[in-house]
Amino acid sequence: MVLGLPAVLNRTKTFQGAVCVLNSLQSKPSVSEWPHGRQLQDMQGYLQRTGIAVDELDKLNIIHVTGTKGKGSTCAFTERVLRSYGFKTGFFSSPHLVHVRERIRINGRPISQQLFTKYFWETYEQLEDTKDVHCGSMPFYFQLLSLMAFHVFLQERVDLAVFEVGIGGQYDCTNIIRKPWVCGISSLGLDHCSLLGDTLEKIAWQKAGIFKPGVPAFTVRQKPGPMRVLQSRAEETRCPLWICPELDHYEALVGPMRLGLAGKHQRVNASLALQLSHSWLQRRAAWERGDDLSSALPPCRPGSQADMFQPSSAMLQGLQETEWLGRSQKLQCGSVTFYLDGAHTTDSIQTCVSWFREEMLNRDQEKGSGVRILLFNTTGDRDSAALLRLLQPCHFHYALFCPNISETPAGSSAHHSSSECVHTARCRENQRTWQSLSTTQTLNQQHRHLVASSVSCSLVFPCIHSALQWIRQRKQLISHSTEPLDREREGGQVSVLVTGSLYLVGGVLRHLEPALDS
Repeated sequence: MVLGLPAVLNRTKTFQGAVCVLNSLQSKPSVSEWPHGRQLQDMQGYLQRTGIAVDELDKLNIIHVTGTKGKGSTCAFTERVLRSYGFKTGFFSSPHLVHVRERIRINGRPISQQLFTKYFWETYEQLEDTKDVHCGSMPFYFQLLSLMAFHVFLQERVDLAVFEVGIGGQYDCTNIIRKPWVCGISSLGLDHCSLLGDTLEKIAWQKAGIFKPGVPAFTVRQKPGPMRVLQSRAEETRCPLWICPELDHYEALVGPMRLGLAGKHQRVNASLALQLSHSWLQRRAAWERGDDLSSALPPCRPGSQADMFQPSSAMLQGLQETEWLGRSQKLQCGSVTFYLDGAHTTDSIQTCVSWFREEMLNRDQEKGSGVRILLFNTTGDRDSAALLRLLQPCHFHYALFCPNISETPAGSSAHHSSSECVHTARCRENQRTWQSLSTTQTLNQQHRHLVASSVSCSLVFPCIHSALQWIRQRKQLISHSTEPLDREREGGQVSVLVTGSLYLVGGVLRHLEPALDS
């Protein structure tokens, strides 16, 4: 339960005041209560208190997407494709990288500070005014943003809204959506295991909670166990479920397809986005004709592959023009190239490593070998050692570890210092893990210097700013070095992979591209 803030703060109806109040709600439900649906039950009451009836959400023509890997990218592809048709789109996603306004987008752009301020206070004040008769109950951070997104999209009269699930599906607060037009499940993996379960089958059960009777759903190819769970839940729910074809099948019809998001793994997400977009367009056409939406559904057998169709020019344009910060993103900053990927599970790190190694192979062929730097951090209960082990084949010359803290504040209080010590201690643990993994590698003549460097050149920094400063200084030192190896590396420039946490990626982006914050 979150009690209201002092009245003087509540009356500060500025953008900064809104962010301050919102940040005060950053509390998470306990593991014991979350799987029982407490959030979803509370969400129904909060929605009513904001003056929105559940059936009003039906007007948003929602596309609801969950999954472990790639659900955000799938949403980004889908939104951009449908925007290419001229529809006014809403897009709710999480987490944000630079600023909270990123989570609520209209026509692909984060809502302005003015709109955020207006709609935040309209939503918050209705909840604040009714809290006394509800035992002081107020929503958590993500719940309030979800409520606000519903309010924004209804008031701004979008033609459709793409909603990315926060965690899981069955009990996620976005699952108050009763009648989406189409649902999607991206690739499954192990994440948030303390909440969702410690097997892929348990996680699949949670994700399939967004299935609704008679609402078409699409998924990518999954492992047999979780796929059986998805199919079983779809049958129980009377939800038609299809498996997306590979993107190669579409290319057989239209030729090679260019994607706005880098990495081979994005082809899976793009295929799912094509099916979600195509299904939404079919149902839109049926709705405009006045037909029953079920008439737009082809027959479905368990495990059926979705029907092939020839992507339109608008679809191809949308896929090519999709942008999604912090996911397989390449950013050139002077003579340093940053490779940003918020991968934070073993599966997504494997995908990230494949992308980065391919980029390095292309770079080495064009410019010669250069310096490779890893900037890494993890949060929550994630197995840092398992992630770092997967990163070893990239052969980094330097491994840097820092917490997801933008800058170390001057004159920090004892409370802040204590918190920072906890974060730094985890980074030092990651450093020890990295050194241990490096020393156990088999040293052959080709990689002897490379591996030895990774053992000695691992550093811990108190914040993101100090780590980025070191990278810039190191580049200058290499540029003026007389060592032959340093000169050879300098010729290929400096490549920095930032991964392990979306919050780390967001902090780096905030420093590298300050304009994103505005």
